Amino acid sequence: MNDHLRGPQLPPPRGPLSAAVTACLRGAGPLPRPADAQAADPYGDDLQLALYLCYELHYRGFAGVPPDTEWDPELLRVRAALEHRFLTALRADSPAHDSLDEALGALLVEPAEGTGVSHFLCARGELWQVREYAAVRSLYHLKEADPHAWVLPRLWGRAKAAMAAVEFDEFGGGRAERVHARLFADLMTDLGLDTSYGRHLDAAPAEMLAVVNLMSLFGLHRQLRGALVGHFAEVEITSSPASRRLAEAMRRTGAGPAAEFFYDEHVEADAVHEQVVRHEVIGGLLAEEPELAPDITFGIDATEYLEDRLARRLLDAWTAGRSALRKPLPAPVTSPAPDGRAPRGPSQETPRDQEMSHTS
Repeated sequence: MNDHLRGPQLPPPRGPLSAAVTACLRGAGPLPRPADAQAADPYGDDLQLALYLCYELHYRGFAGVPPDTEWDPELLRVRAALEHRFLTALRADSPAHDSLDEALGALLVEPAEGTGVSHFLCARGELWQVREYAAVRSLYHLKEADPHAWVLPRLWGRAKAAMAAVEFDEFGGGRAERVHARLFADLMTDLGLDTSYGRHLDAAPAEMLAVVNLMSLFGLHRQLRGALVGHFAEVEITSSPASRRLAEAMRRTGAGPAAEFFYDEHVEADAVHEQVVRHEVIGGLLAEEPELAPDITFGIDATEYLEDRLARRLLDAWTAGRSALRKPLPAPVTSPAPDGRAPRGPSQETPRDQEMSHTS
């Protein structure tokens, strides 16, 4: 099989920018003008999908798209314009901490009464909502840790060694069956979800695309290496307590043993990673390049901003009893609900019913 046939199918476009990028990748049309990106909503479906398509060429690509498209100079010029629009908006909109110490300190404090997605799923989430959460998060977790690997050539000494150690754990410690992306695919199997790479891209809202695009943006630019480290710190520091709640949500909803194991694994692993990232990755980077402290802080702030936007999208929909996805999930193919029945919910409505629920 040729390399360019191994990626997922190109998704339907969501506007003129993504339509032009999709057409170009199919060899059927011109790219959008870089100036067109400046008029687009930086967090909207169209720009985020167009940027996601550009970035995915650096991962597994898309079926039918030649591998050398990854370095097409005209496409890279368009990508740069999309990135500029996105990054400029993030710098303007992300609530900023005054210092890195303040940003890290805030991450270490768990609110007494949390209101995030993991709190919701732990306390009262239903199985259909757990399935939607897994489908959305699959955009990252099926390539978990891949975007962060881009930073390794940009680090040195303590920071490089510590980052490599954490990545080694994420990639299974040398055991293919323990690679975290593999473990997440097992979780999806428990939930009766299609585990194909990129399968749920079309269903995922722009808020999730932005979360994944942020990782690629930071990872692919050497000048943003500090921001990537800040992003990674936010993920690792907040992961262990959130994973504990999500593991409980998996148990409470009867999601399955692999679903429970994925989050149980992250409770233990990320508690260790949090210490390594704070003291060795960040500490080592600042020892070499202290001027990057504001960039690390920005990486934390931008990540929190986009994660908060995603949480609002999910929780606003779920608390209203409707799907948070752009299109419904198929009924589960294997895993029943605890009472033996398939999980009911908006994700099992017909496309027409789903459309009506989003407009009500």
